[in-house]
Amino acid sequence: MHRITNTGSVNLGHLFWLRSLAIIGQLVTIAVVQAFYGAHLPLAAILTIVALEVLFNALTWVRVARAQPETNLELFGQLWVDLGALSALLFLSGGATNPFVTLYLPSLAIAAAVLPWRLTIWLALFAVVCYSLLTVSYVPLNMEDPLNLFEYFRIGLWVNFMVSVGLIGWFVARMSRALRARDFALADAQERLLRDERAVALGVQAATVAHEIGTPLSTIAMLSEELRDSARRDPHLAPYSADIELLEQQMTLCTSALARLRSRATGPTPRQPLDDWLHGFVEQWRLRHPHVRFELIELEDDAGEHKRAGLFLSDPVAVGQILTILLDNAARASRDSVTLATSASRHLGEPVIQFDVRDQGPGIPVALRGSLGAMPVDSTQGGHGVGLYLAFSAATRLGGSIELTPASPRGTHAILRLADTSVPESREKAARTGRGGVAASVTTEKRA
Repeated sequence: MHRITNTGSVNLGHLFWLRSLAIIGQLVTIAVVQAFYGAHLPLAAILTIVALEVLFNALTWVRVARAQPETNLELFGQLWVDLGALSALLFLSGGATNPFVTLYLPSLAIAAAVLPWRLTIWLALFAVVCYSLLTVSYVPLNMEDPLNLFEYFRIGLWVNFMVSVGLIGWFVARMSRALRARDFALADAQERLLRDERAVALGVQAATVAHEIGTPLSTIAMLSEELRDSARRDPHLAPYSADIELLEQQMTLCTSALARLRSRATGPTPRQPLDDWLHGFVEQWRLRHPHVRFELIELEDDAGEHKRAGLFLSDPVAVGQILTILLDNAARASRDSVTLATSASRHLGEPVIQFDVRDQGPGIPVALRGSLGAMPVDSTQGGHGVGLYLAFSAATRLGGSIELTPASPRGTHAILRLADTSVPESREKAARTGRGGVAASVTTEKRA
């Protein structure tokens, strides 16, 4: 019964404005009936009730200003007061013969939209009891000319119908829209939770594999060192020196990847200047694909001027993981041309660092574009889409998004945008999002 409602203080604010309109309508109706229909109403009692409504509505406004979620019981009390005030006014102005007696129905419709059915039933019973009492006990509506009573009743029914239609249509439509928005947000949260659970499961598997391959890597590293020493002494092994050196470089990449995994598990990575990080990242990635034709385009701002100093990445490990997946996919799709361009720009009014990855491969099949990132998907190039799925998950955790776009004239274009954390407002915004300072907006076009 004391459960907090899901729509926050929106319902209470709606009730405040509806009650304000109702008070204005009551005062206008009293003035019109007195001036044009010659009715003799107990004004002192009626205005006292209206004054109490105004006082109660003022207290409601104070409650709304606190911006705290209301309980169902609180909303029940608000609607109960409205029904009680309406019953008192009807008692003093003709009871069940008053054409505005059907204003019980909009209040009950609002209750059905915002309250649990048990509380709605209690309000409905209260309205039925009040209506039943008004049929037998009320102050008759006294008019100077009895002929005006029919005209007043006819006009009152029309006004009552218009008011009821407006209230039910406006309030119930607003509440239905709020409920649909809540359901959409809940479905989105459940989808993100499912994605995170899959990513966590893959992460656990990756950590397990990393632990298992530690010993084989050590063995391979020891054997490669022995082979290098043997190649120096044995002329028959000398032609393989370049291959042994390449093997050692690949071993270094594997051990550095394991080291990054361990450092990631022990704590957050420090902020790092973009210029220093980018050169080290590119050199390391080139060791992964020594036979790929790779081009790095210098960082430029919107005016075409170089702008590297002062730009930082708050989570270079996560950014490196996403870029590595993008570049690896590009290298598998097109060994002849892989381009990484960096630029500083503004996206949606915020300063961003932008990474553009392009290839000239066959592009992404149309049938796979809707599935990439949502789940592991087997690609036409033999991949299983696990890396791309993890990239989507990482981008989501960084506050970004991923989409696919074909490059011109062929291939795939990937864009990674990160907030410039050297700008104070960007740092503040990143801190508010609680995402470790890399409020990343990743708009990525990838392949499986």
